[in-house]
Order: sequence, then C-alpha cells, then structure tokens
Amino acid sequence: MEHEGQDAVAEPAGKRGWLALAVLVLPSLLLAMDITALLLALPRLSADLGASGTEQLWISDAYGFMVAGFVIAMGTLGDRIGRRRLLFAGAGAFAVLSVVAAYAPDPGTLIAARALLGVAGATLVPSTLALITNIFRDERERGKAIAIWATCQFAGGAFGPVLAGLLLQRFWWGSVFLAAVPVMALVLVAGPFLLPEFRDRTAGRVDKLSVGLSLGAVLPMVYGMKQLALADGGGVVPVAAIAAGAAVGAVFVRRQLRLDHPLLDLRLLRGRAFSAVLVSLVLAGVAMAGTGLMATQYLQGVLGYSPLASAVLFAPMGLGVAAGTMAAPALAKRLRPATAIASGLALSAAGCVPLAVSDGLAAVITGVTVLALGAGPLFALGTGLVVGSVPPERAGSAASMSETSNYLGGSLGLAVIGVVGASVYQARMDGVAGPAAKTLAGAVAAAGDLPSGPAEELLRSAHAAFTAGLHVTGAIAAAIFAGLAVLVAASARGTARTAAPAAAGEAEPRHAAV
Repeated sequence: MEHEGQDAVAEPAGKRGWLALAVLVLPSLLLAMDITALLLALPRLSADLGASGTEQLWISDAYGFMVAGFVIAMGTLGDRIGRRRLLFAGAGAFAVLSVVAAYAPDPGTLIAARALLGVAGATLVPSTLALITNIFRDERERGKAIAIWATCQFAGGAFGPVLAGLLLQRFWWGSVFLAAVPVMALVLVAGPFLLPEFRDRTAGRVDKLSVGLSLGAVLPMVYGMKQLALADGGGVVPVAAIAAGAAVGAVFVRRQLRLDHPLLDLRLLRGRAFSAVLVSLVLAGVAMAGTGLMATQYLQGVLGYSPLASAVLFAPMGLGVAAGTMAAPALAKRLRPATAIASGLALSAAGCVPLAVSDGLAAVITGVTVLALGAGPLFALGTGLVVGSVPPERAGSAASMSETSNYLGGSLGLAVIGVVGASVYQARMDGVAGPAAKTLAGAVAAAGDLPSGPAEELLRSAHAAFTAGLHVTGAIAAAIFAGLAVLVAASARGTARTAAPAAAGEAEPRHAAV
C-alpha cells in the first residue's frame, strides 16, 4: 500500500510494523559496522594492494566523504520518488559495490568502490529513519522504534572491529566487505513484503542546483576537518577548504530559504526545540568523536594494547550509547523528553571528569562508558523529535538534517579536538627535536633507534605529554556536554512559556512539543 503524506490516525503498528523494523535496522547496523571494521582491515589490504599513505587515507575516508555529501540530497529524493524505492536501490547498489571492493585488484579500484559505496550508503540511513517514522504513527511506539534503530547503529559501531578481527583471523581482507552482501540481500527479499511505500506527490522536482550547492558545501568542509585531524594537520589547504565550503554553504542556505520546495527545509530551525536538538547533535558528536580519538590512541600508544584489543576495550563506548538509547523510551514515560535529554547530557559531562583528571585503563573505560550512556537519550529522543516535527511527507528531509548534524559533528570533533590534543602534546615536548616532538607515534619510532635508557626517558615524556592532551580534551568535552544540558533545558522552558498563547491562537507547531 502506498501512502502519499496524508494525515492518518495514530494506530498501533502491529506485528507487521515490528517485523518491518527488524528489516529497517539491518542497513543501519551494517553501515556502522562497515565504517569501524575497515580500520582493522586497512593494514592488511594496504600491504596486499601496495597502497601508499595517501591512498590509504582515501580508502578509509572516501566512504564517509560521500555519505556526508549526499545524505541531504538522498533524504529529500526519498520524499519525492518513494522511500522504499530509494532504500531498495541503495541496498542493491551497496551489495554489488561491496563485491567490487572485496575483489579490488588495486588501490584505485578500491577507492572508487568505497566512494560509490558512500553514495549508496547515503540513501539507506535517511530512508530507514523516514520509513520508521511513517510506519510507527503512535508517538510512544515511534519512540521505541527509533531507540531500537539508534541502538543497532551504535552497537554496530562497537562490534565492527570485533567482527573484522574474527573474519581476518580466518579469511582475506575482502571478507570484511562481503559481510554486507547477505544483509542487503535480506533487505531486498523481505522488504517488498513488509515495507510500505511513502512519498510526497505534492513535492516539486529535485532542485539540481541545490544538490550541487550542498555537495560543494559539505564535501570541502568535511575534507578540511579531516585533514586538520591528521597528526601533521594545519596549513593552508584544510583551512581554505573549510572556508570555501562555508561560503558555498551560505549560498545554499539563502537558496533554501527562497524556494517553495527546498532541498532542506531550514525554516524548521525557527523552532527553539528543533534547533536546540540539532545543535546538540552536532556538538555531542564533536565531544564524542574527539574523546574517542584521544582515548583509542591512549589505549594503543600509552598503555600498549594492540588495535584489536583496543577495539574490544573501547566497545563500551558504543554499547554505552546503545544502552542509553534503549533506556530513553522508559525515561520519556517519567520525564519530559527535554528533561531526559538534558539529564543525560549532564551525566555525560560527569563521565568526562575521569578523562580530565585521571589516567589509566579504569579511568578511560569508566569515563567513555558513562559519557556514552548519558548521550543515549539525545540520539534516541532527539532524533525522534527531529523526524516527528515535520509532516510525514517531509520525514526524509528531516532525517537527512539529523544525519548531517551527526556527520559534521563527528568530523569537526576529529579535527578540532584532535588538533587541541596535538597542540598540548607538542607544547609539552617543546625541548625534543624531530618527529618525536610532533606525535606520539613519532616518539615511539624514534625510541626504537635509541639505547634503552634514552628510549625509556623519551617514551616517558611522550606518554606524559599525550596524557596531558587527553586531560585537556576531557575537560573540553565536559564543558560541551554541560553547556548542551543547559541549552536543551532552556529551550524546553522557552517552549513551555509559548505553549499557552499557541493553544489560544494558532495550533502549536509540532516541533514545539518537547
């Protein structure tokens, strides 16, 4: 049955709806696993294909660049041509391209396959989230469904490296990519029987100029942010890329505000609750990605764990978010959504304290677990608020706004907090010459060429310098989460003050119900 965006009675989804959810969470679970699993497979595939350092960078980053660039266009495209149709097209393309990536004969082919996988991946997340919003019209059921969807997304990120480690012990590196094929095949087989179609027949054509502007804004900004996150980040090129992306973004914003059928409905940002959630998604992504980067490097570079062991030890961050998202619907029964989100963010701020004032394995694991647990309600209830704030026919566009916020926040966190951590390290190593003064990896390499006494002294200084950087980034993350808790709570109070006048006059906008 096809729905065309008309209002419907909020009836329970029933057994069919929950079976549909089981199909819809599969792409999100897989995409999250795919991103993190590649990190473990990269050394082996690079050796087999003879990839240079630059080629390795593009193998790992091409996918994320293209997802970030195309998710806006794909979310709105699904509103126009049908979300199920777009989901099936993306799932089919993802399966085929995964095979191409698995059997890539050279780095260039793998980079191209990863880039096209990013375009296919950009169709999947907004389509699944929009379909969930349309299938679950009852607010409480929708909250549970989005919490399950978000849980699978973060659990996938946590288990990705573990799955990759198991596959790489028995098979060649291409098996990491082939794991996607049966999952996408299941979506294509079961989807036609369980997933209804939704689209907006009143929507105009996709504005091609807006699509181009969105790509011209997001791609350079994400590229520049990732370049800044490199150990030797900085320089003219990354800053110029970010500035160029921001300039194109300003043009994009002006065009969206003038169009009757914009690619991205920025008028939604006029709602205080809506804009507060999007800001929170961006900045929470900054704090989580930044602390995640520093914590994983600390586990490997300072505490000496292997990449696989570090992945297992770091899994509580993804599992913590997953637990927080699953707990969110129960919290929403006892607290207003904004109160639950703000309370969770305050808990995240508290979780950053061990990272800011202590060191060692226990402090890191405790800190990232509590931090992640507190962020769960934001990703579950906040995402539900964003996609539930618009008419059903615009759910894809709203979902793309949510996902773009997450991608930009993560990229910005890797760049900004990564640069902060590197700056602290370099300041503490001011008296050291050579590569050891720039990065912890450089210090480890330099120590290998020194006698035991000087080597131990160099590593001791490098470990202390990096730990200082971890403390600073933990303090920054704590300040971000505390500020977001205040922002969300204040936006809820402002919404409550306007609720009575809205009820007396016009109907209150849907996004104001926090």
